[in-house]
Amino acid sequence: MAELFAYTDGACSGNPGPGGWGVLMRAMAGDEIVKERELQGGEADTTNNRMELLAAINALEALGRPSGITIITDSAYVKNGVTTWIHGWKRNGWKTAAKKPVKNVELWQRLDEAQARHDVIWKWVKGHAGHPENERADELARAGMAPFKASRSGKAGA
Repeated sequence: MAELFAYTDGACSGNPGPGGWGVLMRAMAGDEIVKERELQGGEADTTNNRMELLAAINALEALGRPSGITIITDSAYVKNGVTTWIHGWKRNGWKTAAKKPVKNVELWQRLDEAQARHDVIWKWVKGHAGHPENERADELARAGMAPFKASRSGKAGA
């Protein structure tokens, strides 16, 4: 039986600004890659945290059936949010401990719903530290951002 892994990353040019998300999905049998899939996307006006969340969401939503998966992210925001903070937010009606609305609440709710269908292990890895799969996810995120960055620069003189 193959093990599933998703390496996720988000990128933003300006914060807010054009952004992208990327996912490298791998099915592994021991040290052997059985199957690999790459996902990417972006938005014209977004934040880095939103792109990090969308990477994880899209990884989970891409799975056709309930699965066991390890998601590796370089975002402490995503990892801490989904493994720790979300429980309090849900108890508090999606408010922070300071009674303020949770930022990106619709994405946190979508992530919560997406992960509920699966058996997810969350792992954090230091970004931009030479981790090959994380570097590939970063390349995909930057590629997902590219069309939005190009269209924005074309409007600069307007």
